[in-house]
Amino acid sequence: MIHYPYYKLILIGLLVLTGAILEFAGVLDIQELVVIAREYSQHWWLIVVLILLQALLFSFALAGSLFLWIAAPLYPPAMAAFILALGGTLGGLGAYLLSRYLTLEWQQKIENSHGYRLLHSQDNFYTMFALRVFPAFPHAVINYSAGLLKAKLSHFIIAALLGITIKSYLYARVIYAASSELTLDLLFDIGVLGPLLLLSLASALAVYINYRLENR
Repeated sequence: MIHYPYYKLILIGLLVLTGAILEFAGVLDIQELVVIAREYSQHWWLIVVLILLQALLFSFALAGSLFLWIAAPLYPPAMAAFILALGGTLGGLGAYLLSRYLTLEWQQKIENSHGYRLLHSQDNFYTMFALRVFPAFPHAVINYSAGLLKAKLSHFIIAALLGITIKSYLYARVIYAASSELTLDLLFDIGVLGPLLLLSLASALAVYINYRLENR
């Protein structure tokens, strides 16, 4: 009889839950972090530090998204998007691999379930891209779910790079233009949410069309 280590699944759940809470609670003083980062913004190594810190936090489902509020006021939108996309993708890859490792004993049981076969059959670029660009959707949920469901790594990485780049650029453009008043309200402008929602809906439609064609 195989004994499945439930504590590993509980650990994944706690990591994702903790990350979501920290991300939405705003427990860190962003203004203070921006002031500190601004002192070193002329140094090239700050970019590397920001990318690596994001990768570390995202790997453990922690609040890596807070770096949007640090990078966007300091760098032009294109550079901020590059920093955020690379850090988010590396962190996503770390979370993906960690999730795969923590659920090795569960893979056979999960793969035999009807739910897994249904979800895995829809494992494609459009699904993950739609989730990446959807406003405020937690990255930790995507990262750990992709690892658990053994999503195609190529689709996962490309969707992360493109989705985070597009979302980060739109957010960074607004924050960079109004860096003197960093508030969450900036991100709810229709000029930011509109394109993201349209991209997400278009990708979801592509998933549905692909599903119908496969079944036909």
